[in-house]
Amino acid sequence: MENEDQPRLRSVVSYVKRGGRMTVGQQRAWDELWPKLGRTVGELPAGTLDFTEWFGREAPVMLEIGSGMGETTSQLAAAAPELNYVAAEVYDPGLGQLMLRAEKLGVENLRLLHGDAVVLLTEHVEPDTLHGVRLFFPDPWPKKKHHKRRIVSPSFAALVASRLAPGGTFHMATDWENYAEQMLEVCSAEPALKNRYDGWAPRPEWRPVTKFEQRADVDGRVSHDLIFEKR
Repeated sequence: MENEDQPRLRSVVSYVKRGGRMTVGQQRAWDELWPKLGRTVGELPAGTLDFTEWFGREAPVMLEIGSGMGETTSQLAAAAPELNYVAAEVYDPGLGQLMLRAEKLGVENLRLLHGDAVVLLTEHVEPDTLHGVRLFFPDPWPKKKHHKRRIVSPSFAALVASRLAPGGTFHMATDWENYAEQMLEVCSAEPALKNRYDGWAPRPEWRPVTKFEQRADVDGRVSHDLIFEKR
């Protein structure tokens, strides 16, 4: 279900299209909930995606890139009913699990997009419109030869900045020290963004502790948050 034009748009992507067998529950979520909650990036009509129409209301749009298995995303959406919360993810079972979690929590303000977030932002999100973009614990690609695959790059920071409304936030978190430093350097160099803090942001109490953070703590890695805003 990926965008077949993707190789033409980007020769290097920040993710690996993982396989994975879905559970019975995840498959049910796809069968019953996806038609209302989800859309596939590669199948979107050309032009801007009308979030107001999709959600059935006008509200600030928060985009989370890489929702994983959905535990954090479902809680964040549930805690902010005033937002139109959009999750973009490439992993099918993860989206299925997110729908199950959202259903259990009674979340109504969540929509899902299956596919490449860069294609989504480039082709289907109007400039100067997003309330915020969240990127929590993206694939760190720890080997130096793979650093080019990291999603946070100068071109990506510029793209995110262009889609944020003035004052909108770009919130990142990672437990890999050199990736955190790269995020800080890249976003600090983007003229349209300014750091809300002098370096790292304090860890927000509202952000649930993820399994990645728990694993990082066991392994002795420190997690860093970064919050930049659109000038």
